[in-house]
Amino acid sequence: MTTPVVGVLALQGDVREHLIALASADAVARPVRRPEELAEVDGLVIPGGESTTISKLAALFGLLEPLRARVRDGMPVYGTCAGMIMLADKILDPRSGQETVGGIDMIVRRNAFGRQNESFEAAVDIKGIEGDPVEGVFIRAPWVESVGAQVEVLAEHAGHIVAVRQGNALATSFHPELTGDHRVHALFVEMARGNPRAGSL
Repeated sequence: MTTPVVGVLALQGDVREHLIALASADAVARPVRRPEELAEVDGLVIPGGESTTISKLAALFGLLEPLRARVRDGMPVYGTCAGMIMLADKILDPRSGQETVGGIDMIVRRNAFGRQNESFEAAVDIKGIEGDPVEGVFIRAPWVESVGAQVEVLAEHAGHIVAVRQGNALATSFHPELTGDHRVHALFVEMARGNPRAGSL
């Protein structure tokens, strides 16, 4: 079995928590800040944070177009919270100049579950995750308004879509990296293991 190299986009957000979760799920976890670092990974996590800031920093660091190209080429990618927004083909209420990587045929609504002081935790049943529900941490979380025909809905909460997958792209509204339960990261590591770039470990 190969050990996939999985990067975490390290421009803003809870990078360290994702690196720990990925390492616990048997990946080689690396921060990614430059295009040459992106070229060396089998998969990439786009963490939570502020989606507008991540978008602007990705453009500033020359990562936006390489990211789009690798996602188009099938690199496994997982977005949490702001990362989900970054993977959406369309944002319902974008800020001025906000761009996305795209890759999932969905429309998302930013901050749909409320502001920072309305953050909450909830048990979420995720299709493909065995055992007890995953404890989801929702912090200024988006939800998915609608999805295209190729998108698989993996979970809902309070009548809203909060986890989706389209091919090698996975996204959740919530932060599983903050709970110590690494089953969602393990699912993503298996996606990366099944689609390695040439020359991985």
